[in-house]
Formats: sequence, structure tokens, C-alpha cells
Amino acid sequence: MANLETYVRMAEDELTEYSSEARKIEKIRRKMALSLNYKQQQELKAEVLAIMPQGFLPRLVEDNRQTAALPFWGIAGLGLLFGISLQQPLDFLAPAIALPIAIKIQQWGWKLQAKRLLLKTIDELEQRIKNPETIIS
Repeated sequence: MANLETYVRMAEDELTEYSSEARKIEKIRRKMALSLNYKQQQELKAEVLAIMPQGFLPRLVEDNRQTAALPFWGIAGLGLLFGISLQQPLDFLAPAIALPIAIKIQQWGWKLQAKRLLLKTIDELEQRIKNPETIIS
């Protein structure tokens, strides 16, 4: 599991950089090709596939994490606005509840994106192993 977390963090680090997905995959591919053999890559892929949630909501959060969290950011903002302007301490419950939910949705989407990037990288490694003549130098 520590091995999986290491590679997920590596993918998260690449997500922070402003570059194309192909460039991100290329950078991760180099690191993975040097540190993992084919069998370890397959084990890592199986591990990632086992923990990746399936369904509509995880896919929505992965693709649009900011859009999925937006209603909760709005609720938190409105709660702060009404709590301050109307001097109602009870209105501060909305930000206290909605803000952590919005942050967790963002974090979950970030992790899902990193895992998907990791899967794409492993798939590209497999493709390069199967078709070495397609590699352009």
C-alpha cells in the first residue's frame, strides 16, 4: 500500500504543474519505468483498479470536482453573508457544515484524477512494451 501511495503522490505532484496530459504521463512514465518492472506495474495497476470507485458520482467528481463542490461553496458563502449581515449566529452553521464538505469533494476529485493519470501512464507503458517500434526518438 505504501508503494501505491508513493505513486499516487507522484501523480498528484504532476497534476500541480501546468502542462498537457501527455507531458505529465511522459514524466511519470520515465520514473515508473526506472523503478518498477513489468510484474510490479501490473500489480500496481490491479491495486489502483481495485480501489477506484465506479459509477456516476465518482466519475462526475473526477471530471468536474470544482463544479461538484460549487453548491457547497455557495452555501458556505451565503451562510457567512447572512450570519454577518443579519447578525444571526445560527446562520454560521451553514458554513461550518458546507465548507468541510466542499473541501472533501475537492480532495476526493484530486485523488481520483491522480489515480486516473497513474492508470493512463501504466497503460502507455504496456503499449510501449507491446509495440516498441512505435517509439519515436
